[in-house]
Amino acid sequence: MISLTAINELFSKNIKVINLGLESFCKDLKEQHIPCIHVNWRPPSEASKGLSLLEEDGIAAKIEKANKEAINRLLSAQPILIGVGKAGEVIPGMTKKTILHAGPPITWDRMSEPLKGAIIGGLIYENLAKGEEDALKLAASGEITFDPCHHHSAVGPMAGVVTYSMPVWILQNKTFGNYAYCTFNEGLGKVLRFGAYSSEVLNRLYWMQNSLAPVLKEALEIKGSIDLKTIIAQFLQMGDEGHNRNKAATSLLFRELAPAIVKTNFSDEQKSDVLTFIDKNDHFFLNISMPACKCSLDPLQDIEYSTVIYTMSRNGTDFGIRMAGTGKEWFTATCEMVNGLYFPGFEESDANPDLGDSCITETAGIGGFAMATAPAIVQFVGGTPKDAVNYTNTMYEITCAENNAYKIPNINFRGVPTGIDMRKVVETRILPVINTGIASNKAGVGQIGAGVVNPPMKCFEDALISFIKKNNLL
Repeated sequence: MISLTAINELFSKNIKVINLGLESFCKDLKEQHIPCIHVNWRPPSEASKGLSLLEEDGIAAKIEKANKEAINRLLSAQPILIGVGKAGEVIPGMTKKTILHAGPPITWDRMSEPLKGAIIGGLIYENLAKGEEDALKLAASGEITFDPCHHHSAVGPMAGVVTYSMPVWILQNKTFGNYAYCTFNEGLGKVLRFGAYSSEVLNRLYWMQNSLAPVLKEALEIKGSIDLKTIIAQFLQMGDEGHNRNKAATSLLFRELAPAIVKTNFSDEQKSDVLTFIDKNDHFFLNISMPACKCSLDPLQDIEYSTVIYTMSRNGTDFGIRMAGTGKEWFTATCEMVNGLYFPGFEESDANPDLGDSCITETAGIGGFAMATAPAIVQFVGGTPKDAVNYTNTMYEITCAENNAYKIPNINFRGVPTGIDMRKVVETRILPVINTGIASNKAGVGQIGAGVVNPPMKCFEDALISFIKKNNLL
């Protein structure tokens, strides 16, 4: 039993408080000028208890070997841009009544408004529907096949809608031979990927199909393949992170394409229109950055015993991840709201939950994981340059390696944090950071802001439980 004298002696000293649990307790103490350190501690979850099963010698060695193989495949990837094609002719499994979308699988009745809006626009674009009412009936009829882009070696930003006639970039991972596809970036404003489908939106899509795509297709035939790994390494040195900031990346691509565009057989006016469109669209490279990451990550699928995440994606309703050691199985939970800055006239009540395939960039180690290299991004998503560095530094805690090609100058040229490890996410309770645009929760309004978001922890906990069951560790 502690004596009263000992207690008095203890409280006569300069005591500092360590707070566990609710952070609000620490804030209350600081407001009273009492020194306090907050520790982000939580009681172990059922899933985190399962981590002990993965620490036994036999399984631990298998996991480490498998994760090393996963990282080797990711770091040895050589994404190249090889051409332009028609989605229905080059993407596996496409039909005239197939519509691909962002995120994990979802049915029409559960889709968010911006995704539904993009599908309405896609049906009108394909002349499968005459207008909004006709499109709504067709979408709900069961005649249309809805499937994730990720099931067809493709990715799409925000709603991610891909239809049969849309032009797409064709990329290949030269190391492993697999392909990836993505539509062209429309620019900002009222665009299909945010659920808009006015005549202005559709006319732009028809111009992209009938004018932009043919010029780019011929230009790439003249130019030949473009090494995207080199461009990604370069733009990370120039202030881009490859998700929400693509100014340098688009400029680098412009330099690669412009001489070949000039040599095409199209009229000067057509060539000028294409060059101007690329020049005025700072996000033009995003739709190449995404499939570059996609084709780099896909070879990780089905590495037995690997706990490395090779897919993160969201459809505006559900967030989904896939893990190398559990193959094509999706682990999903409700999408989070994005914490960020809103354009004038909008607020959180106007926002749709997290949306899009674009966090494939973070899955590969760029985007939010590389925010330290793009301090200017905080003007768009909120925070300070120091926050951007902190985001990147924190991601080293949940990844397996540092990229040997993609370096960050202002943190001593460290490689970007690479290879999200499910075990580390569950153990540390640190979630991957994603910077992203914010879509309106009403179809057709478009982008209303940008910010930072995390996946739900449940996705990773479910992946752990599935891994344990698959490998008979219980």
